[in-house]
Amino acid sequence: MRKLTSYLAIIAIAFVTVSCQGFFGEKTDLSIIDAPEFQARNVAYVPIQPIISGFVSPTDVVIGFDELIYVVDSGAQEIIAYDQAGREQGRTTVPGVTKMVQDRQMNILAIGTFDTTINGSDYTLSTIYRLDLDGDAGYGIANAKVINKVVNPFYFKTSFSTLDAEVRFTSIDATGDNDYYVTRQGPRTNANAVGGADDGVILFDYTDEYVSNIFISTNSGFFRDYFKNPTCLVTYSKPRQGPSVSESRDFFVAMAEPSIPIKVQSIKFLESDFGSSYEVELLNFRDTAEADDFLYRPGRFTNPVDATLTGDGTNYLFVVDQAKDSIFQFTTKGLEGINPPAGSSEKKNIIASFGGTGVSATQFNQPSAVAYFNTILYVADRGNGRLLRFKLTTDFD
Repeated sequence: MRKLTSYLAIIAIAFVTVSCQGFFGEKTDLSIIDAPEFQARNVAYVPIQPIISGFVSPTDVVIGFDELIYVVDSGAQEIIAYDQAGREQGRTTVPGVTKMVQDRQMNILAIGTFDTTINGSDYTLSTIYRLDLDGDAGYGIANAKVINKVVNPFYFKTSFSTLDAEVRFTSIDATGDNDYYVTRQGPRTNANAVGGADDGVILFDYTDEYVSNIFISTNSGFFRDYFKNPTCLVTYSKPRQGPSVSESRDFFVAMAEPSIPIKVQSIKFLESDFGSSYEVELLNFRDTAEADDFLYRPGRFTNPVDATLTGDGTNYLFVVDQAKDSIFQFTTKGLEGINPPAGSSEKKNIIASFGGTGVSATQFNQPSAVAYFNTILYVADRGNGRLLRFKLTTDFD
């Protein structure tokens, strides 16, 4: 088992404005939170027909390293695979499934639940299932078999309390070497307890062994309980499969805690002769010569529930804000919008974010997840029970 070395306080970012002071959770005026206004424009995402419907409650969409599209239907407790033309390739049942990822071993890691009896009482515990897709009848989701499961809290302790049943994993994503991060929420706030505060980011290795909780070094100190109500996390390891897949341990994390004004943050992994650590990366949030809006603008999001990164070298980050029924696009440096296309008179990023509440092909009702592959954007529209596909106008031949 590969373990991380000790964490050291390396970051020295100076936040000098009031909005930046609120970055680390101090009281901030959130009255600037805005409702998105999306208007018709030449550079925009347009829907691809047909819409894939018939889901009970789609809570995740993921592009696998096998280049299939996987949809998690939590209402049906199923994972369903589609090819890139939208044709179903099979499905399998996972108890209580809500989120998933496929690693580079082609295994599915799915967040679900496990029913068990402890000391004479019945409990439903948050669980990570590892599914091998190479079954006796051949490769595919229909032939998947569970080969391991990580049950909370038994990956880090043998004892159990009733509060453990209230803890749940909220998202999962893999690194290029098949280790993976998991976000976790729960009622306990003691950062120094066994396993740390319930709210956190956890690192597992490629054999499903617990490695450590992720601690954060900042100019304000070293935090064992930095993450508050983390809803999702996304790494840089995205398909296509091949030697170009990033092996970075950096990630973006989203938090739903109302007191945190910067709800989506870039976390950098640093290694040196003195050890390793994680720090918050300070991104551009005020240079309007480059963009009209920013990832790090305080109050930018209300309830970010999912995010994804492009794996094709374009270096874009997509964020789902469920409260605004909208999808927002940024560069990985925090600028909202896309780089101006060739021949454009624009000198700064062009806004491509879109959405709004409704049932039309460009509106959403509680969108829950986003994925990107081969210039196609996929959105799980939970409230409308469908999977939507979009393409940027500048990406059409």
